[in-house]
Amino acid sequence: MKSLVKSLKRLNVRRRNRFEEFVTSFTDFNCTVIDKSSFLFMYDEIFEKEIYNFPCKSERPFIIDCGANIGLATIYLKKKFPNAEIIAFEPDPKIFTVLEKNIKSSNTSESVTCIQACLTKTEGNVTFYSDGADGGSMSTPKNDSTSINVRALRLKNFIDKPVDFLKIDIEGAEHEVLVDTIDKLHLVKNIFVEYHSFTDSEQKFDDILKILRLTGFRYYIEHIGIRSEKPYFSRNSDHNMDLQINIYGYRI
Repeated sequence: MKSLVKSLKRLNVRRRNRFEEFVTSFTDFNCTVIDKSSFLFMYDEIFEKEIYNFPCKSERPFIIDCGANIGLATIYLKKKFPNAEIIAFEPDPKIFTVLEKNIKSSNTSESVTCIQACLTKTEGNVTFYSDGADGGSMSTPKNDSTSINVRALRLKNFIDKPVDFLKIDIEGAEHEVLVDTIDKLHLVKNIFVEYHSFTDSEQKFDDILKILRLTGFRYYIEHIGIRSEKPYFSRNSDHNMDLQINIYGYRI
């Protein structure tokens, strides 16, 4: 935590307003930020806690980043594995522009393919609700969201060889994408899934764990974000979400 506080003081981020776009000097490149709160959360998870760090023996690991946002995870992984081939998906057109800008600024563009699209169980076009930060989704629109028509693709069509690391953080679409991709998951060595539970939708957490178990993964889970101290009496929610869980899937 001390290193995080020192880093944030250097980054001079906290004085910014929410949803204010700005550029900050970040490690060894200029990083464009679109929202200070989502940036601080991602910075802590990715660069301080290193939640996407995984053991890798491949000389040229293949990595898929589903829900790349402004590119912090892709940049972290590319700097850790310079020879990696990475596909990064981000549906929000404004955020996608920033993703491409940060990939270029950080000199991590070699063998990195950025694709502007939602990941779903069918291809075509879908309505995407942008919140201007890291919470855009295809689920129920939020009060401050803007609807956009975006391209939809199937993740399974991109898994055509062994995948060293698959990150899925797609704001509620994780269940349908995993169901659609189940016959390709045997090719994945390590998987990270951020599970999102929405108050007006059926919970699918148990089914996600079952999918991982049936495809040969062991898993470790970690609660993040929204907390309800006394859930029998009252349950907190944020942007219609009442639970977030990080799921780390691995093979032994």
